[in-house]
Amino acid sequence: MGRSSAGYRREYGLVAFGALSYTCLMFVWFSLPAYLSVIIDDVGLSSTQAGILTGAVPLTYIPLALFSGIAVDRIGPGRSLAAGVLIYGIAQIARSFAPGFPSLFAVTLLLGVGATAITFGLPKLVGVLFPPEKTGRPSAIYLVGASTGSALVFAVGRPILGPWLGGWRPLFFWSGVVAVAYGLVWTLVTHRAGIDGRMAVDDSFSLESVVADLRLVLSHRELQLVVVIGTMYLLLNHGLQGWLPTLLESRGLAAGPAGQTTSLLVASYVVGVLAVPELADRYGLRRPALMACGAVAFCGVAGVIAGGTGPLVLTGIVVTGIGVGGISPLVRAIPPDLEGIGARLTGTAVGFIFAVGEIGGFFGPVLIGALRDATGSFAPGLAILAGGALVVVVAGATLQRLAH
Repeated sequence: MGRSSAGYRREYGLVAFGALSYTCLMFVWFSLPAYLSVIIDDVGLSSTQAGILTGAVPLTYIPLALFSGIAVDRIGPGRSLAAGVLIYGIAQIARSFAPGFPSLFAVTLLLGVGATAITFGLPKLVGVLFPPEKTGRPSAIYLVGASTGSALVFAVGRPILGPWLGGWRPLFFWSGVVAVAYGLVWTLVTHRAGIDGRMAVDDSFSLESVVADLRLVLSHRELQLVVVIGTMYLLLNHGLQGWLPTLLESRGLAAGPAGQTTSLLVASYVVGVLAVPELADRYGLRRPALMACGAVAFCGVAGVIAGGTGPLVLTGIVVTGIGVGGISPLVRAIPPDLEGIGARLTGTAVGFIFAVGEIGGFFGPVLIGALRDATGSFAPGLAILAGGALVVVVAGATLQRLAH
């Protein structure tokens, strides 16, 4: 007989503390979108360059994600998370001193290197601590931690902490310092708890074992559909979060209200993260839930396109957040439950999802910026995001058909 949720108290505690790595990451990551309009003026960026900077972290995932996932499967989540936090914390400190586009781009790519360890380390942590049918709730915990970081930077970092510290550069510097401090504490915690030592970690980096794992993961039909869904999820998430404050400012909102309005997207994202996997796991409807979330996200983006700064755009932001938030934990929770993947290859599988998926994460903000340069409007880029939501519906329906 399996343990109840209360019987996993220690495991939930480890996931909750590890989730702070995502909180720090998202504050650091989205500090640039939060201050994007100011950085454009200070550094002298075109909208295309701004879109490239906003998409630089997702760009890092494309070549590194799969190999980072393989490394996490073999090194273990404890040490992987520690290394990732220290790397992105140092990169954020370096961003505070970057004088122009080339240097900002380079250190933001370094930030992305650290981010990959967090993205794959946390699903791995959950996969080895919990049985497959119980991964939904702990996955929601670390995703709430991530949303807390991005909400804080939009609602508090830009309008309150930034002005108090003296601008975007001091905010970047001190948020990097906080991340490094947390990384050192996590290193001590993971060592004392013996996380990696007590888990079944495959430390074999032999070519044969890596090739065998890659062949299994890359040829898995259901996982390939999850990759498509993950690509569209990242297109939506990074595209909208990366440009929403600047879009709202272009419609006449001041920087403070624009950032706080963007925090509504993050708050509604949290609602989706918490509610959708809980309901999907309770009724065994993970695949239909993906289809529903794609439809909800489509309606929300349509509202953002049609709205100005009034109730319609606010409704669109909230609806989009719920839909995208619901997709996020399902993309991460489904791989451990797939035949042939399981906990052993969770890191590699999620790495595959993000290696391909972050193509969408990169092109989401880049296309919005480039199409704005070309047309003077955000609408064409947002229309592409709406199309991505419809792709989620179609891929989810195919995934559901294969399950029967």
